[in-house]
Amino acid sequence: MASLSTRQISPVEFPKLFRSNPITCKVGFRVYAAENKPEPDLSVNVNGLLLPNPFVIGSGPPGTNYTVLKRALDEGWGAVIAKTVSLEADKVVNVTPRYARLRAESNGSPKGQIIGWENIELISDRPLETMLKEFKQLKEEYPDRILIASIMEEYDKAAWEELIERVEETGVDALEINFSCPHGMPERKMGAAVGKDCALLEEVCGWVNAKATVPVWAKMTPNVTDITQPARVALHAGSEGISAINTITSVMGINLNTLHPEPCVEGYTTPGGYSSKAVHPIALAMVMQIAKMMQSEFSNVDCSLSAIGGVETGGDAAEFILLGANTVQVCTGVMMHGYGLVKKLCEELKDFMRKHNFSSIEDFRGHSLQYFTTHTDLVRRQREAIEKRKAIRKGLASDRDWTGDGFVKETESMVSN
Repeated sequence: MASLSTRQISPVEFPKLFRSNPITCKVGFRVYAAENKPEPDLSVNVNGLLLPNPFVIGSGPPGTNYTVLKRALDEGWGAVIAKTVSLEADKVVNVTPRYARLRAESNGSPKGQIIGWENIELISDRPLETMLKEFKQLKEEYPDRILIASIMEEYDKAAWEELIERVEETGVDALEINFSCPHGMPERKMGAAVGKDCALLEEVCGWVNAKATVPVWAKMTPNVTDITQPARVALHAGSEGISAINTITSVMGINLNTLHPEPCVEGYTTPGGYSSKAVHPIALAMVMQIAKMMQSEFSNVDCSLSAIGGVETGGDAAEFILLGANTVQVCTGVMMHGYGLVKKLCEELKDFMRKHNFSSIEDFRGHSLQYFTTHTDLVRRQREAIEKRKAIRKGLASDRDWTGDGFVKETESMVSN
């Protein structure tokens, strides 16, 4: 893979993973805080793409058309990922209402803080030709900004190849492959139906990476037993990056007045995808697991990790970066707080960096991975620490150990009260 630089690399220049000399994977680098830089630098270079900051609009309603994608770039988001497209948009029919919220109060309370969000929304229902035209227009107007197309197709090699070719012709900078949507059209082997099946995932990833000429991020579903397994398969199949996590399969709740589930469509519903603040701890665990796997098994390639899950503050993002994420995606947060949220995120992340004297994202990315271990190791560490403290409390072993310089401290070490 070509060396990273400070400019955007065009699709023609960017070779696919494993097709040329790899470079070092940066997941889990140790901390080396730079000095004498008054203003922290939020820019990141991911798979040869330069972003002004690590905050990325996640695929979904915030990236559904040209108008909102343009707004996101104008507000200062580091990159934007458009809502997922496929060849046949006419097969996509959304319903309304399609969202439900969970508040930090009792069932049905309208007052509590929103901590959970469910959606039963499908991928883009707009004609592919329309979306492609808007991608091209956006890249013409913002040639130096990063636009990523999210794509999903049926289990059909020719369909995937056609979709990739048509999307790449617009000039998009990368592709995010939706292997993770938890609802809608699983019978067509789309979304999480592929992401849950490692054999299918390997085959489809192979098709995608053989065709694509821009970086490919594989978006993972959390609705599996071990998320490192599909992530590993996607990377081995040539994907340059992993995005995780998508939403968690959920039923938001039952309205105790009407006895109907939410979101309620003509009295009925279907399980949907759960997001927002309540999923953040789950996402942290899965991002940590993927990052440690990448650190261990893909240290010789330029692999990247884009973290997703309940980000509403700069601190939320810092946690993901400390666990090895290169970028941090926000979707539900934008739906709740608007596109201007990015300014708050950037300033709060800078505050965190100032506090710890970090000058760049790479100064602390992956730093906290070293503190995760097994329960058996925790037991060993605690036992050793207790024994060490006991040894200190015992004081001097013999009269010959007394010293003049440390006499008072040595005396104190043997006092019991």
